[in-house]
Amino acid sequence: MAPSDRLLVALDVEGLGEAEALLGRLEGTLTGCKIGSQLFTAAGPAAVEAARKRGFRVFLDLKFHDIPNTVAGAVREATRLGVFMLNVHASGGLAMMRAAAETAGKAAQDFGVPRPLCLGVTVLTSLDRRALHREVGVVANLDAHVLHLAERAREAGLDGCVASPREIRLLRIAMGRRWVIVTPGIRPAASAEEGSRPPRDSSGRSDDQVRVATPRQALAAGADYLVVGRPITAAADPAAAAAAILTELA
Repeated sequence: MAPSDRLLVALDVEGLGEAEALLGRLEGTLTGCKIGSQLFTAAGPAAVEAARKRGFRVFLDLKFHDIPNTVAGAVREATRLGVFMLNVHASGGLAMMRAAAETAGKAAQDFGVPRPLCLGVTVLTSLDRRALHREVGVVANLDAHVLHLAERAREAGLDGCVASPREIRLLRIAMGRRWVIVTPGIRPAASAEEGSRPPRDSSGRSDDQVRVATPRQALAAGADYLVVGRPITAAADPAAAAAAILTELA
């Protein structure tokens, strides 16, 4: 894939108008976007439709986590919308993940659309080893837990996983080249030193991601897709910020 196809802008904005304005400025620079809980709660399926009308592929990042039947219904509707990628929490268990994978295939046939890639979310980038142990109650070390969840996701029939930059290399070695790895927590070299946690983004909000890396580091480690939000969306010139990241990748 070209760098412009690997980089997905996270449309974590307040409403459809703001999202459409961003997409308008990014047309011709990027080809994909991520729509998460904030925008989807504000605008619903219209956000996906607006992005697709502009030619953007949509990663629907709603992290479904419920009983298998409920998740299956949600995946069916997401597939109907024509998204190219969606995710579920891998901690939801094998039955739930299997329901997602099987429903995506059946719904794609029913609606005559391509089957979306189905990913398992491993450990959120806002959690470190201490929080995983003390707050979530997982006694395994973080790398081992991420790998365990990825292996269960593959067993359930999913296509890949979402993981922080710190686990990419481990996952690529263990899961092979065909396993799709999507990585948030990307901080351009110009805004973050290797391994650091930027205290603020350009809009002044605190950064809540703790396991981060630069785009070049993530790509070199084996990531397939990089999700970047505030370094692009909060920039004075989002297209220039995205172009700078693509230059870094190249």
